[in-house]
Amino acid sequence: MRKVIFAVFALFTLMGKAQQTPATAGNPFFGEYSTVHGTVPFDLVSNKYYEEAIDRGMALQNEEIAAIVNQRSVPDFENTIVALERTGADLNRVLNVFYPLLSALSDDEMMEISLRVSAKLSAHSTGISLNEGLWNRIKQVYENREKFNLDVEDAMLLQRTYDSFARSGANLQGEQRDTFRNLSAKLSDLTTKFGQNVLKELNTYEIWLTADDLAGLPESSVESASDAAKAKGRDGEYLFTLDQPVYSAFMKFSSRPDLREKFYRLYNGRNTKGEYSNMEIMSEIADTRRLIAELFGHKNFAEYALERTMAETPANVNKLLEQLTEAYKPAQQREFAEIEKFASELEGKPVKLHPWDYSYYSNKLREAKYNYDEEELRPYFELNNVIDGVFGLATKLYGLNFVPNSDIQVYHPDVKAFDVNDENGEFIGVIYTDFFPRESKRPGAWMTSFREEYVGEDGVKVHPHVTIVMNFTKPTSSKPALLTPYEVETFLHEFGHALHGLLADTKYASLSGTNVYRDFVELPSQFNENYLTQKDFLDGFAKHYQTGEPIPQNLVDKIVNSSQFGAGYACLRQLGFGLTDMAWHTATSKIEDPVALERDAVKEVSMFEDVDGCLFSPQFSHIFSGGYAAGYYSYKWAEVLDADAFAMFLENGLFDRETANKFRNNVLSRGGTEHPMTLYKRFRGQEPTIDALLERDGIKQSKKMPELPQPVPSKKD
Repeated sequence: MRKVIFAVFALFTLMGKAQQTPATAGNPFFGEYSTVHGTVPFDLVSNKYYEEAIDRGMALQNEEIAAIVNQRSVPDFENTIVALERTGADLNRVLNVFYPLLSALSDDEMMEISLRVSAKLSAHSTGISLNEGLWNRIKQVYENREKFNLDVEDAMLLQRTYDSFARSGANLQGEQRDTFRNLSAKLSDLTTKFGQNVLKELNTYEIWLTADDLAGLPESSVESASDAAKAKGRDGEYLFTLDQPVYSAFMKFSSRPDLREKFYRLYNGRNTKGEYSNMEIMSEIADTRRLIAELFGHKNFAEYALERTMAETPANVNKLLEQLTEAYKPAQQREFAEIEKFASELEGKPVKLHPWDYSYYSNKLREAKYNYDEEELRPYFELNNVIDGVFGLATKLYGLNFVPNSDIQVYHPDVKAFDVNDENGEFIGVIYTDFFPRESKRPGAWMTSFREEYVGEDGVKVHPHVTIVMNFTKPTSSKPALLTPYEVETFLHEFGHALHGLLADTKYASLSGTNVYRDFVELPSQFNENYLTQKDFLDGFAKHYQTGEPIPQNLVDKIVNSSQFGAGYACLRQLGFGLTDMAWHTATSKIEDPVALERDAVKEVSMFEDVDGCLFSPQFSHIFSGGYAAGYYSYKWAEVLDADAFAMFLENGLFDRETANKFRNNVLSRGGTEHPMTLYKRFRGQEPTIDALLERDGIKQSKKMPELPQPVPSKKD
């Protein structure tokens, strides 16, 4: 049944077979898709089909589970573990459309459906995990595993199946089982509500400004705001929202401190009060997770969650966060002293840096030091050229080719679909791109799959269908979509995740692609980001959208020379998120004062005085509704890995195919088939240190990364 038993709370990854009935024969989820590459027939997808397909999929998977449990054959790897892995195809078919679209193309009806089905899906998942007959068969196979001729991937599937059931309550008895069922259902409902509140409140913000309020803003921001106002029938005014590209540009360029403060307070005060408040919900989420962890004998949720990660324990996480704080805090303090001195000279009076001032003055200082202006760079990053450059990176490294395929249906006119082929013309998979903000899309950027790679029962490889979703600067009435270097970096990041899914070469979907330890999953994405500062990469695609002139050397130098600018601030900001996450999930009782918890968690890395009414936890979707609970540290953990990995390319050549093939064959293609440290050392030839990260960021200290736990056999629960 694939990932259902490996991530009991990630309900959108469940998987089954079905028969149509006359009343529902039009439901596109009731059979395999008769489309190009078996892609989703989005023109047939409608909200009215989701719930009945989910109910049917759960019922069919229950029948498949019953067939495994009730068979007379002695339990073995094929008739129990592999059979379980293959259950749920019909349920997976609908959920692997519903949940991606719930994030990218949602409406009120979909949100209502999500609320209705979340409890049912949680109960379904928990029911499988607590099926005693199924658990007894799994245990019997596990305890006799030496008798089976298992290869490395088979052994990992067995280990993860056993561990996932044990960690999902299979060993619980009596009232504990009922408690687990109830807590799981409650958690599913709470996390769904949290995510919906974030999206709903974000969509309520309309900030109307006049021409007198636009001082400092670039032409692109002004034109976008004018177009947005005209679309609302208010010509001559300017409409701003809190969508990420709009907010970021305003905070960076507006010379009006009063308006920057207004935007900051609105953005960072979201979901703290009113109809869409998450204040009580996040406390309930954290406490429900704590109670689940206690059922399994753990003091807190972080201790429970980190067992199946590279870090393994909260102590190892905290050790890394402390080391990075020690290394980067002096750099951040030097940065702030320089910015305040510069701002004071610029304004002709003493300036104390507030959080709504950082982007503005740091951008001014960056421009003064390096003559760096992101707006000056936008014309060289026209979206179609960037697509060619980012896709071209995969061509140079791995021999992949991307061919637009208009026969593949898409879920929105902004979305494009591409066939992905290898250098021999063999089909690899499909990638969808979705770049622009809209009211139906949640903020941020992400990669997901409509179908994962695996080998079917007939021995034929099933090719992956992945999608990358972002919120980039939109085209205006006079210009195409022109990206900032930061947006190009975001594209590179999500494309790295996509390659992890596309290049998967495994037998089992639950071990395929991005189905790896959480603190390993960001390695391929963050690895890709390194290319943004490489001249040889930029020269391949960055050209002026009007003249076709290649990006001048002096502009490339500006990107490269300024790449270390603000490294201290950026690191401490990320550490603040990681420390807050750990504070929520190492609590041993319910958090009654979220404000005090967040303030205390970040005190060692805090860079500004507290702002009343502003808190990031209520919008912290990553940890409260996005699967990163007790795992946000993994971005920094993976950053250590990506810097160390990229150092090998710097040594051997940016596009060295031999090095790239080692990365592909030992990291990208192997998914979760082996312990990530085993895979990494096979690629790199050694364990990672933080030396490469410190060198890349211009930090003078050189410290070793905390010694990473070596892969060891899991103990029986």
